[in-house]
Amino acid sequence: MTQLPANTPDDVILGLDAEGVRAMRFNLQRGGSEDVSLLERMALRVHELCDWHVELYVANRHLAGLRALLARLPNVSIDHLGLTAEGFDDLLWLVERGVKVKATGFGRCDFDIAEALSRIDAVNPEALMFGTDLPCTRAPRAFEPADIERLSQAVRTAASFRANAKGVYCTT
Repeated sequence: MTQLPANTPDDVILGLDAEGVRAMRFNLQRGGSEDVSLLERMALRVHELCDWHVELYVANRHLAGLRALLARLPNVSIDHLGLTAEGFDDLLWLVERGVKVKATGFGRCDFDIAEALSRIDAVNPEALMFGTDLPCTRAPRAFEPADIERLSQAVRTAASFRANAKGVYCTT
């Protein structure tokens, strides 16, 4: 993954692709990337050039104003489960429309991780992507091997709900 200025030449992007880069990141949380006004143009460009996705490091509370834009882009992911409980329903709205969510940085989020994972998986079982978030130098809590089990359990729980989707509450 890389952050690029909007004026990056095509040959540089293709060279990064040849080296294994597969996504472009917009850091709306801490800044340092191009302005969000360039998001659509850049996302379409890198997707057309080399089938990259665009990842946003953004708090869920900021998604309401981005929903329409993100829903029309070809391949989008939201990092760290979107970080905030506020706006989580906006994240689920995007998940329903094919946006992926990186199940990383559990120590960065201000909500119950297991519940969030289950809700995302229940909306779209193809949405979650797991990562360790290492070295996670800014996270209040670093990755723990138990995070893998947290994700696995949450997905099993959501699968149980899907299998019993006739309004019957079921736990595993």
